[in-house]
Amino acid sequence: MIEILKTCDNKLVELGINEAQSGSWFNLINPTYDEIQKVSLILNLDESFLRNSLDVDERSRIEIEDDCVLIITNIPMMEDEGAYDTLPLGIIITGRGFITVASKKNKVISSFNKDTSSSFDTQKKTKFLLDILFRSTKYYLRYLNCIYKQSEEIEEELRKTMKNKALFQLFEVQKSLVYFTTALKDNYVVLQKIMRLTQNPKQNSLFKFSEDDIDLLEDVIIENKQALEMVEMHRNILENMMDAFASIISNNLNIVMKFLTSIAIIFAIPTMFSSFWGMNVSVPFANNHFGFLIVSAISLVAAILAAVFFARKGMF
Repeated sequence: MIEILKTCDNKLVELGINEAQSGSWFNLINPTYDEIQKVSLILNLDESFLRNSLDVDERSRIEIEDDCVLIITNIPMMEDEGAYDTLPLGIIITGRGFITVASKKNKVISSFNKDTSSSFDTQKKTKFLLDILFRSTKYYLRYLNCIYKQSEEIEEELRKTMKNKALFQLFEVQKSLVYFTTALKDNYVVLQKIMRLTQNPKQNSLFKFSEDDIDLLEDVIIENKQALEMVEMHRNILENMMDAFASIISNNLNIVMKFLTSIAIIFAIPTMFSSFWGMNVSVPFANNHFGFLIVSAISLVAAILAAVFFARKGMF
């Protein structure tokens, strides 16, 4: 899918492929081979810049050429309820347009629409870039709050019952945090490189940073750092929680095994007495009319004494 949009009088106008103008925003979501070719021809752009952004394993980075800048950043994604991942988003700035490329539809780009058109301008490319990066960090923080609430719910469930479903949910949360950690660290490196560009404005003519842009970039870096710190904190909490529940499960298993072993020993005592008195040899009380009751009483008393002994040793 390809959309060509442009901000005119604080309104977002959609253009046709042949109506693209300078300052237009080319938004590509899982584009076809033909769409990639058309955009690359219109903007005189290397196709590899567009294709690299579609690789789900692409790391965050920045490439600068004389007439083009490629920035790949990883944005957060909510795939299923309670499952989170990251998605590479390519942002390409050229003299003729602003391009975003992603392999999936995402909330970060979808939040820039006609209803929010007054808060951004596609013709101010540097500002628009920083708006996207700032929105991405905000979604990281939003999803991290959701993950924190989700982990608390799972913890409460695990306190009540040690079901495998809750443990698998906890594992999914932990996996999401690993994705977020890797993405935020890579994004931080990219943001630092962009910050260095503000100190060398002559390095690339496509980047024109105003004082407000630099302030916004600093805010993005602060938000990204805050998100990274939150991820690290939640990861440490979850790792400790997983270790604690693993110890609890192991301890519960030991208690159950200890209890079953004690029960087996107690029930083995009557079995032992019945085995002795079931032999085809002379045994005490063999000729006694109450022999069976006497042997049964002795075995019962022995079993009771064993149960008392184990109870005092904390085996129950």
